[in-house]
Amino acid sequence: MRSIGIGYYFAKGMSTANNTNFRISIWLAVILMELLAVPFTLGYTNLLDVYAINNLYAAMGYPPLTGWTAYGGDPCIDVWQGVQCVDSTISTIVLNGANLGGQLSDTLVDFTSIVTIDLSNNHISGTLPEKLPLTIQNFYLSDNQFTGIIPNNLSELKLLSDISLSHNRLTGELPDVFHTLTGLVNMDLSFNNLSGPLPFSMESLSSLTTLHVQNNQLSGTLDVLENLPLKDLNVANNLFSGSIPEKLLTVANFTNNGNSFNTSISPSPVPPLPSSPSNSQAPENLPASTFGGPSIQDDSPLVKTKKFSVIKVIAYAIVAISLLIVAMLTVMFCISKWKERKSSDGEILRKQVVGTHGSPKKPQINTGLAKSNKVGKFSLEAIGGQRKHNIDITGSITLERPSLFDKNIVNCMIPTEIIGRNPMEKQVPSISAIPFSVASLQQYTSSFSEKNLIREGSIGQVYLAAHPERELLTVLKLNNVNSKIPVDDFLELIRSISELRHPNIVGLVGYCMDFGQRLLVYNLFSKRTLNDVLHFEDDLKKKLSWNARIRIALESAKALEYLHECCGKHVVHQKFEPNNILINDELAVCVSECGLASMLSSCFGTQLSGCSHVLCSYEAPEVSESAVWSELSDVYSFGIVLLELLTGRIPYDSSRPQAEKHLVRWASSQLHDISTLKRMVDPSMNGRYSIRSLSRFADIISRCIQRGPEFRPPMSEVVQDLSRALDDALENVDIQLGKKANN
Repeated sequence: MRSIGIGYYFAKGMSTANNTNFRISIWLAVILMELLAVPFTLGYTNLLDVYAINNLYAAMGYPPLTGWTAYGGDPCIDVWQGVQCVDSTISTIVLNGANLGGQLSDTLVDFTSIVTIDLSNNHISGTLPEKLPLTIQNFYLSDNQFTGIIPNNLSELKLLSDISLSHNRLTGELPDVFHTLTGLVNMDLSFNNLSGPLPFSMESLSSLTTLHVQNNQLSGTLDVLENLPLKDLNVANNLFSGSIPEKLLTVANFTNNGNSFNTSISPSPVPPLPSSPSNSQAPENLPASTFGGPSIQDDSPLVKTKKFSVIKVIAYAIVAISLLIVAMLTVMFCISKWKERKSSDGEILRKQVVGTHGSPKKPQINTGLAKSNKVGKFSLEAIGGQRKHNIDITGSITLERPSLFDKNIVNCMIPTEIIGRNPMEKQVPSISAIPFSVASLQQYTSSFSEKNLIREGSIGQVYLAAHPERELLTVLKLNNVNSKIPVDDFLELIRSISELRHPNIVGLVGYCMDFGQRLLVYNLFSKRTLNDVLHFEDDLKKKLSWNARIRIALESAKALEYLHECCGKHVVHQKFEPNNILINDELAVCVSECGLASMLSSCFGTQLSGCSHVLCSYEAPEVSESAVWSELSDVYSFGIVLLELLTGRIPYDSSRPQAEKHLVRWASSQLHDISTLKRMVDPSMNGRYSIRSLSRFADIISRCIQRGPEFRPPMSEVVQDLSRALDDALENVDIQLGKKANN
């Protein structure tokens, strides 16, 4: 049964109340819920988004749309036609050609994170909403029946990229609101009844490549479009006049017929003088020049015109020469100042690097955005910039185009949630991971579709992402609890994870925190886990020889050893289990979810508790008893993974006899007897293993799963013992091969 939020029973009862006051009440309710940290709705979808989409549904007259409900509902969990979500917020509504009617209301502004609204090819009427969500990037209302004017509040949509209002009945002049829409790429206002000139603010549309305004009644000139990066311009069938700017004539796809442009403008010629008939004489009262005689008097208008033209040419030449001289002097002055400044900057940089006493000193360069704590070579990257300044301790400065996936540079980036703060108020930590936008990750993951879902991780869902410029990626979309992590904490977490570099640990590529999202982007190592190989994929399990199992254990142990002892800080994994051990086709290993302990601790809620929980999971006994994690609790989890590799069983199997249901309890008493140990080995190996390496392997397990953490070995010791076990196994293979050769 669909869950309906408590707030929407109230909404149903208050359906006749003033919408503005009710929205204020909803906002206050949401804020109060955040402060009290108690759920106000039984649904998953954001409360305000549900309120907004319910109002949209009502405004359109409750059309027959699959899954849509009049009050409440859960758009992000239930399948609502045309609705897509990112976590618990609605990101996209696409209902193109859905035979919709009714009108749109200002309650669209209540969507909290919506990016795309497409209601094209319908029968929606009325005026355009005065208020729209500030997060909107793609807005399509073409082929409807909208009337009235384009609202002035369009200027507030600073993230707007595409807008189409074509084939409607809009009237009036275009509002002068485009000065803030610097990210607008495509705009289609064709086939309406718009009038008046193009507003001056259109000069600010620095990203506009497509503009269609054909079949309106627009007038004036096209001068405001002259310097825009247009590639497709259609102004046909309007009332434009004047000359066409030369730059617009170079637009690749330019349609301008049906206007009153002056295609060519040239000075009017001097009218020709009539020739006098031969042997005729001019009347005495008229000068001879009137009839084209051979002499022209000095004070005639034609002579005066020629003299004036010569004077104009000389004057223009003098002005041009003067301007050229001024320009040259200005350039010389600027070069001189630049050299002085370069010399001064070099001296300042030398003092910063070398110090007043000649000893090395950390560079101190204030970008106004962030500070780098990295000594030696570092980089500064402006927001949205295309080049980086690399400054090393020699004081030299070089310009280079950055590589989007250069993991060795330090990017000082301010995420979208922090833009607008006083830069001196909070310094953003230096992060080598790449910031991604929500829109790009939606594109790479097919809007986080079900077909791109790889697995459910401990703290969220993992999706396959196809980036157009590199190999495949994976996107960890944090669950609802962890998506609330504060910006500063999330940035610090990213910085910490990006410092983990080991061949057996999945590498972090980037992150996203647009519009309250919390996503982590990793390199794709494999979509397959050790859990899949051991318990679900029979074909690959056949490759799991005894030696392969020891190698998997050894590579996993090296990852934990690095986290515990070698990465410069003590990192506890907290969720070491087969689902977080990735295995590729060559049976190589990478461990995932490393460095995420701060979020994992909030996700360990389970229906089991105490001893039962320990027996059914990979947690050490002390974790269940006191919620205290340590490197030695990871060692215990590792011991259970070794048991799975040895036996092919899961930690708890209800289908087995009572004495064998709990793997640790059943196995711990049999690890030291070689006869019982042989019976514990995974039957799929058919006895193909070295007894000596098997005994050593069992001894490692026994020490790792000790109930008291003080009795467990450190991972560095485990790595050494597993290396010896692998040597024993390989030695046994050599012996067997030698026997076959002798035979």
